[in-house]
Amino acid sequence: MEYTSGSASWRDVVRRAVRGLLRRRRGAEQPGWSAGVPLIALLAGLLFTTTATTASGTSLREDRRPQLAQLIDDRRTQLAAAEKRAAQLRDQVDRQTELVAGSDEPIARQQARIDANRSAAGFTALAGPGVIIELDDAPRLTDLPDGASNDDLVVHQSDVQAVVNALWAGGAEAMSIMDVRVLATSAVRCVGNTLLLHGGVYSPPFRIAAIGDPSALQQALADSEGVQLFRDAVTHFQLGYQETVEAELAVPAFDGSAALRHTTVPESAR
Repeated sequence: MEYTSGSASWRDVVRRAVRGLLRRRRGAEQPGWSAGVPLIALLAGLLFTTTATTASGTSLREDRRPQLAQLIDDRRTQLAAAEKRAAQLRDQVDRQTELVAGSDEPIARQQARIDANRSAAGFTALAGPGVIIELDDAPRLTDLPDGASNDDLVVHQSDVQAVVNALWAGGAEAMSIMDVRVLATSAVRCVGNTLLLHGGVYSPPFRIAAIGDPSALQQALADSEGVQLFRDAVTHFQLGYQETVEAELAVPAFDGSAALRHTTVPESAR
């Protein structure tokens, strides 16, 4: 829809309204409904002028979804470039630290202490026996069970968290979600049926890999109330749950920043 100049259309409407009111005051016989014509014209002019000002020469009904999708793609590209640059800078810092440690005894001792804890902290890749869990959305059902909704057909944040917590409780030595290493500071969040992890966005099926004693890990999953609730949903709503034992499973090292952004003191330590 195209709009004319707001000021020009407004002046035209005002002139017509004034002429209509002047004729009314001269006592001309007019139908009762015609008395409201100037007021209607005045309101219509106000509406068109406001719309033209808001539109600023563009269409108010234009579909902006392509622009939004492009904006998301641009931000993802920028994020990937920033993460690549950050990884290069971390490597540079590590190399410089190793060089300094060769001639500085205090730094060498601290570097040795850090290296001894890198594996436990998740900064080295590990391999060994373990289990892989896959959680997936259900197919779109034409006939839902009584009392069910489409919200029952997707994997939720609580489902992923239940599996992760059960695997840690079962003695997992290392864990990854969608091939991204999970640390003690990792936060699992979902928006709709997508997973947010360390700045990345992932769609189901969600693949969770854990290195550890397979029997202990499977027992921890079986004992978890949250996992059992999801398995019940698998039966009722055809959600996907697959549990696989692997004799040799690889978990990558964490390559992001481990800096803490938020922390609180436990009640017992206050």
